[in-house]
Amino acid sequence: MAIETIAPAWMHEQITTAEYESWSDEQCAGIEIVDGMVVVSPSASKRHNRLARILANALDAAAGPDWNADTDFDVRLQDVPLNNRRPDVVVYRADTIDITPTRPEHVLLVAEVVSPGSETTDRIVKVEQYARAGIAFYWRIEQAATGVPLIYTSILDPATGSYRTGEMFTGIVKVSAPFTVEIDLGRI
Repeated sequence: MAIETIAPAWMHEQITTAEYESWSDEQCAGIEIVDGMVVVSPSASKRHNRLARILANALDAAAGPDWNADTDFDVRLQDVPLNNRRPDVVVYRADTIDITPTRPEHVLLVAEVVSPGSETTDRIVKVEQYARAGIAFYWRIEQAATGVPLIYTSILDPATGSYRTGEMFTGIVKVSAPFTVEIDLGRI
């Protein structure tokens, strides 16, 4: 049986914002929308999810009352064509917790944990999309051969509309302004 006969029709057609917003939470879980097309994301590994959760918890604890850090929800980068990404970790303004969809102006930082199969998307495609949307910080987390995660940070340059490389962290991560946090990633 060909894959086209198994996949639902909506996976072969560009969808609108209104169509997407009519879907249930269950239908939206595990997918992203890129240029109006549904992109199905495979389930993340336990190591991937644990790393994202530890990072989100540490950032949330350091963020203070004005910012929240969470995992597993959509960030609406653009309405037409629809671009909806689901970063592994999002730091967003606390006063926007009940506003849906979350928009780039609500977001300070997005982080992606690189998994096998997501390397190009996390290193190139998402970087460009997040920068174009105006999100101030982008972190990419990768597993080194030693098993200790590496965090590559990028900072948006408003003049060019693209990210410039920030610092790279491994082992104990010290996050500075607007956060103060120390994360011992060597224990993951």
